[in-house]
Order: sequence, then C-alpha cells, then structure tokens
Amino acid sequence: MTTGHGGWPMTVFLTPDGRPFFGGNYFPPEDRMGMSGFRTVLNSISEAFRNDRSRVERGAAEISSHLKEILRVKKDDPFLTRQVVDHAAGRLLSMADSVYGGFGNAPKFPHPLELGLLLRCWRWSGDMAAIKHLRLSLDLMACGGIYDQIGGGFHRYSVDGKWAVPHFEKMLYDNALLARTYIEGYQALGDDFYRRIAEETLDYVLREMRAEEGGFYSSQDADSEGVEGKFYVWNPEEIQKALGTEDAGIARDYFGVTEHGNFEDGETVLYVSAADEEFAAKHGIGTKEWAGRREEIQRKMLLCRDKRTKPGKDDKILASWNGLMISAFAHAGRILGVKTYLEAAGRASNFLLREMVREGRLLRTYRNGKAKLNAYLEDYAFVVAALLDLYEATFEARWVEEAIRLNSRMLDLFWDKEEGGFFFTSHDHESLIARAKTLEDGVIPSGNSVAVMNLLRLHELTLDESLKDRAAQTLRLFNGWMRKAPAAASFMIGALDFYLEPPISVVLAARRGDGEIAPFISALNSAYFPNKVVSLADPADPKTAELLPILKGKKTSAGKPVAYVCRDSTCSAPILEPQDLASRLGGKASWKHVEKKVEVR
Repeated sequence: MTTGHGGWPMTVFLTPDGRPFFGGNYFPPEDRMGMSGFRTVLNSISEAFRNDRSRVERGAAEISSHLKEILRVKKDDPFLTRQVVDHAAGRLLSMADSVYGGFGNAPKFPHPLELGLLLRCWRWSGDMAAIKHLRLSLDLMACGGIYDQIGGGFHRYSVDGKWAVPHFEKMLYDNALLARTYIEGYQALGDDFYRRIAEETLDYVLREMRAEEGGFYSSQDADSEGVEGKFYVWNPEEIQKALGTEDAGIARDYFGVTEHGNFEDGETVLYVSAADEEFAAKHGIGTKEWAGRREEIQRKMLLCRDKRTKPGKDDKILASWNGLMISAFAHAGRILGVKTYLEAAGRASNFLLREMVREGRLLRTYRNGKAKLNAYLEDYAFVVAALLDLYEATFEARWVEEAIRLNSRMLDLFWDKEEGGFFFTSHDHESLIARAKTLEDGVIPSGNSVAVMNLLRLHELTLDESLKDRAAQTLRLFNGWMRKAPAAASFMIGALDFYLEPPISVVLAARRGDGEIAPFISALNSAYFPNKVVSLADPADPKTAELLPILKGKKTSAGKPVAYVCRDSTCSAPILEPQDLASRLGGKASWKHVEKKVEVR
C-alpha cells in the first residue's frame, strides 16, 4: 500500500496505539543509488512524527481503513453450483507443466492441494487429462531430487523446473500433505510405487521428526556445517565406501551419480534414473529381486549418511501442523493397514489433548515442556479434522467426542455471527486493526476451508442441521473467491464438492475389534471415494449412539456385522456382504486406469 512493492525484510512504523502509517522493504544502511538509507528513513520518520503529527495521524487512519476494507470478505454469488468444481480441473491444467508435472516454472513447489483437487475432479467427471497430470506429477516428483531418495520425505521445493535440485529444507506440513496425496494416488490407481513413497515419507517423520512426547517437530534445516545440502549429496567415492564394489556401480547408475555431478563441487543430488521395471530389465534382473536389492542399498546408504552431521531442527510443536500430520498417519493406517501409523497418530493426539489444551482451550505452540499462546482458527480446524480421521481409522469414540467438543469451541471463538465464515483470531484475542478471514489454500489449506469440511463431516454423524447451515453460509461467502482463483481455493472447492454431491454416511454395525468386520473395512478402503463419512454402531457402546444420532437403530444381523449406506438422512437396508458394499461405492474396476508411462528425467 505504501510503496507498491512486497517482500522481505519488511519495516513498518506504527503509532503508539499500534496503527501503521509508513512501511517499506529493504532499506540499505546508508543512502545509495537513489535509495534512502535506514538512518535517513529513521530521521525522516522522527521529524514527521514530532513536527507534522496531523499528517501521520491521517496516514494511519487511511491505512487502517484500507486494511479493514481489503481484509473484509465481500459476499458475491450466493448460489452454489457444480460449475465451480467442473471448471476447476481445466483452470488448474491451464497452469500445469505438461512435461515435468506440477504447476508453473522454477522455483517449483509440490502443490499437493491442487493435485488432490485434480483427483477429485477425475473421480467426479472422469477427466482423463486431470488424472494423467496427477500421475505425471506424482511420478516425477518422487523420482526427482526434491524427494530424499535415501531417507524418504520431501524437500520444500525445487530450484529448477525439473524437480532435480531442491532447496533442502524439509517442512512437516509438506510431508503430511504429500504423504496423504500419495496414499490417495495409491488408492485410486493401485500403484504400489505411490504406497512406497507414502510409507518412506511417514517413516522418515517417525525417525527424524517425532518428539519423545509424541508430537512432531516443525522443520529440518537445509544446511549442515554451514553448507546447504551437504547432508544429502553424494559422490562416487562415498557410494563406493558405503556399498562396496558389487553394489556401488548399480547404485550410481540408478541414482544418477557421476564424476561431474549435478550440484556444487561435483556432488550429486540423488534422483531415480529409470522406473524400477525398466531399470531391472536393463540390468537383467527380476523386478522383485531388484526391489529387494534397492531396499538393501538404501538401508546401507542411510546408515552411512547418518554418520554425517545432521541438519538442525526447528523443534517447536505447532498444533495446526501436527493436526495435518496426525491426519496423514490416520489416513495411512486406515488405507494401508499399518498399525504403527495408527499408534503414532493416537500417541500424537493424546499429547496434543494432554499438553496443549488448557481449561478446554487449545494452545498454539509447545516447546521444552511448555505450551503457550491461544490457538488460531487453523489450529482448531486441523486438529478437529485429525481427530475425525483418527476416529474413522480406529472407531475409538473418544476421538470423535474430542472433535465435537473442540469444534464447538471453535464456533464460539471464531465464527462471524454477522456475515458468516471464521476469523483467523478468536473473539477475545488482543485487539487488532482488522480481523482477517483467511481465504487462500496455499502450502497448507486455509482454516476456513478445513473448518467447512469439518462441519459437513460432523453433520453426517450428528445430523445437526446447524452445522451444515454454517458450512453452506461459509461456502457462499467464499463463492466468488472459488470462482476467481480456483488454484488458491483448492481445498475449499473440495469441500464444495462434498457439500454438493451429496456425501454418503456408511455405518458399520459390529462390535469394535470384531475380526469379521475386516472385510467390510477393506471394501470401504478399496476405492477412492472421498465424499463419505464412516462410523461404527457398537451394540456394547450405547453412549456413542447418543452422541452420534446416525448410529441409532443400526443393528447387527444375528450378531454378524452389517453395513448401512445413508444419504440425506435416508439409510439403506442392512448390507450383509462386503462386496455389495464395495459396489455401492464404486470399486476400482469401475474407474478407468492410467498406464504408468513416464520417462523419468
């Protein structure tokens, strides 16, 4: 507003009551090349404040008024239609890189939310261009240098357009969202490669990013010993030392390691030079044999790499980012059937509810045994979503109980009673010039987007129409934003898709832990069907049926597990066979598959 430019560092001068009246980006120490130095700026500001106070006050009033105006979300089109969803894939694909996948050019970020929206669009419309671009992106990201080929997990972004050389920092939220995207890719397309990438990513988080208390750290540095990427790059001699002669040659070929390298000082950022099937055929060995050998090579190289000085960590634990990671572990545990992941999600959730909730109120951050700062909208929304995901994965009633309680607190603290939607800060937060409502689904989804999805999911369980009404009110408020900028509203458009389909609620009637329920759960997880909510009516747990009215009247058949499929509060007759449940949801056979024909670069 003051200079016409943005970026960092940012300097803003405020009146004593906290209103900005002048700002700028970088100021050099002294005057140079037509730019005022910081000393000159300070003297000018001081002079204006002392001798032209009325001008300062006018500037502060104008800026404050303008801030309030631009941060206010204006209602646009109140009619919610599928047009926004139907056009989203085309709008996203217009920005897509059809050669290397992803969106845009260098620096290139992974954009898991946009990829997830492409998957939704394909499921709804059968848009083959959407699923082909998803596949291209997932394949080339996982085979590129942006992915840690030895230790698992994704770096923050690629400095080039080919995913070859990353900025080596690893963020918790990136790995949470990308792990989930690869799991959904595996679920939709049945490609075990995507399952492997998801598992390696989650295993990295458990190995490197989990605190003793059970929560997850925020990030891992790009540098070690003052050099960016030093921990991750390799040269031929280091591979020879780690593997010995027999495996070193094949490892260098697979990971593209040469004498000249692809990074600084002749070092190599590892990447996959060819798909496993193609690489195995090239070397005259079976695909399964190569998979086992590759795993052993990775194991040995990881042991060798772990002797290096590791990058530092940002060891604070944020409620919001932990919510994203808990969701990823819960999702993986449910879809992939990995008990370790469910245990990790449960342990982290217990930590959050034990250490980061005070007097029923969620706190933002935790470090060195201390939690502090009242949580923001995204903290509540992401944690509620995580608890709902964990409930669907385990059917432990306590998780949905906590989700309902925290969601109610979120409504009390952040809901805008006048125009709908959620403010980023709570009603009793310190006084600000303007209370913003976060719009943008960027590297993480906005608090409003996730809050809407939570309201819709909870409505399916509780049948509380007020939750659906508030979700619809928020969707209408952001309707113009979804139409104007679908790439920046990808998660919100997913929530709109959920609202419009309408979703289904699957109720399993069985005793929790009954082994005979496993085929029904497998049927539920066999197909990519995002617009559903799953719950358990346990005859031994009438209390949960009081909490979740959708469970009432759902009984087993002669003590045997059954399923009910409900839509718009109308439920089917008991479904006795798992295969019949799968057909209701549209099994994998009903979807067109896309062959894996990707040239790895």
